[in-house]
Amino acid sequence: MSPDTTAATMTKPLLKVSDLHAWYGESHVLHGINLELAEGQLITLLGRNGAGRTTTLRAIMGLVDRRTGSIQIGGAEYIGMPRHKIAPTAGIGYCPEERGIFSTLTVEENLMLPPVVGPDGMPLDEIFTMFPNLRDVRKRMGTRLSGGEQQMLAMARILRTGARLLLLDEITEGLAPVIVKTLGTVIRQLKAKGYTIVLVEQNFRFAAPLADRHYVIEHGEVIDVVEAHEIETKMDRLNHYLSV
Repeated sequence: MSPDTTAATMTKPLLKVSDLHAWYGESHVLHGINLELAEGQLITLLGRNGAGRTTTLRAIMGLVDRRTGSIQIGGAEYIGMPRHKIAPTAGIGYCPEERGIFSTLTVEENLMLPPVVGPDGMPLDEIFTMFPNLRDVRKRMGTRLSGGEQQMLAMARILRTGARLLLLDEITEGLAPVIVKTLGTVIRQLKAKGYTIVLVEQNFRFAAPLADRHYVIEHGEVIDVVEAHEIETKMDRLNHYLSV
């Protein structure tokens, strides 16, 4: 299936990436990525390690050495924008695989620090309702948090900024099943609130019921697009791609 075959079913995509190429130094990592999603949708980027999924998120954020093509957010072009202006201008929250919390500060201090990128930062009481575990450890230093608590804090930090387009990279990796289940509940709540989400995820069982559409990336290219309603009939193909 061509990556563009879903375009006819979408109107006014919030994020539209066209012919995106990206480099780290002389290494050409992305080779013409095409994807899009409408406001309130969630897509996943699936593929094996090293396929280019994380680099796609980093390229959207401008965190690569060079990029060409088109990245439109809300109809505006961002491919030539300096990286420090992208998140606040486009209202993007990026949760990297390494989480990026301040380990020497408490949970509450972490939540008071993020820069404002939009006017609708989630208030602390709503954060603690969504992540009750964080309320219980709000005075605890980052160095004393479990991996699951660190991941929840990383997500909570970007919600505090007012970002409405969320780029989430491997948020379930290495976490206990009970925490993974909690994160799935949080993602559903965020979708219900109208957030738009791009999810890089190795755990397909986690991602499958959440996504409106799946993009399979291999060697820096989108090689297949699977709509949510097609999963059952295309499961063998997905297993082949992901070596499950």
